[in-house]
Amino acid sequence: MPCGRVVLGVPVLVALLLTSSFAGPVALFPRTNELASPDGRLIVRNVTPDAPAAEFVGSFHSLWLTEPSTGLSRKLCDYVGIAAVAWSGDDFLVITEYLGKRTSRVLLFDVSQAEHSAVLDLPTLIRLIPVQFRDGLRQNDHVFIEASEIVTENLKLRVWGYGQHDPNGFSWRCEYTLGHDAVSCHEPK
Repeated sequence: MPCGRVVLGVPVLVALLLTSSFAGPVALFPRTNELASPDGRLIVRNVTPDAPAAEFVGSFHSLWLTEPSTGLSRKLCDYVGIAAVAWSGDDFLVITEYLGKRTSRVLLFDVSQAEHSAVLDLPTLIRLIPVQFRDGLRQNDHVFIEASEIVTENLKLRVWGYGQHDPNGFSWRCEYTLGHDAVSCHEPK
């Protein structure tokens, strides 16, 4: 699964990190080489592929999940640029990734139950949110989806942006229930 590309500067990513409330730290890959789960059982590692001199390299990376006690590992995704990665508890890994200057998405990996893994991007969100919110996503050309925390089986999201539909911007709090095909949203007061 490709992670995409990040084109935002460090100040924006720092603001994102300060508003997140995950169980552990948020790591910026590839600046960080690895991030252990809170219980130390699993490690997310950055891998930069080796390639012959004739191939384009240097910007492409992969995130791998490794279990040090067994040596088993599996590839989570490929990405270009920077991926903000955080653990929520010991079993959920959340990646907020910016896909250029106009959009971002969230990748959620349940390391114990693969069927609970999800990608929440603009097309998916348009399909899953209540009808009254869809025009705001379709008609704005800057839409950002950011993970803020996981509470029980619910992934909390901040969805915000601006464009033709909302020239002064919009900001919603949304919630995705793991394993369900629905997202509820509301405008904060």
